[in-house]
Amino acid sequence: MRNNPSLYDKDPLLWSEQQVDVLRRRAFAELDLENVIDEIESVGLSELKTVISHLRWAMTHELKIIAWPKSRDVPHWQAESRSHRDDAIDTYTPSMVQRIDVEQIYQRAKRALPETLDDVSPLPVPEHSPWTLDDLLKE
Repeated sequence: MRNNPSLYDKDPLLWSEQQVDVLRRRAFAELDLENVIDEIESVGLSELKTVISHLRWAMTHELKIIAWPKSRDVPHWQAESRSHRDDAIDTYTPSMVQRIDVEQIYQRAKRALPETLDDVSPLPVPEHSPWTLDDLLKE
């Protein structure tokens, strides 16, 4: 936060409404250009992070199915995986392909697995991702 907070810092909603008004009036000289640039940049990054997060959660649930295939929670994990994959599909855009590292996401999903589940140790899971980005984004 800045020493002398601007409207952007104090009330982002009001700031954004004012910036939209400035743009609609085409009064470009009145734009808070630095913050507009930051906000536009953050929109794209936020969308990318959302897709990556959904893919990680989908993989985590799929890994639980592999690690504990006899668990009573398998149907729940299947549903959760489908839901996260659907959400990733809804947000994904082709420009993200170069920025999504499936192997890195997979390794994070593996680290998220519990050591045991209901006092049952996991079966081995693949060392590397068995899925490609195309696999994960199939409907």
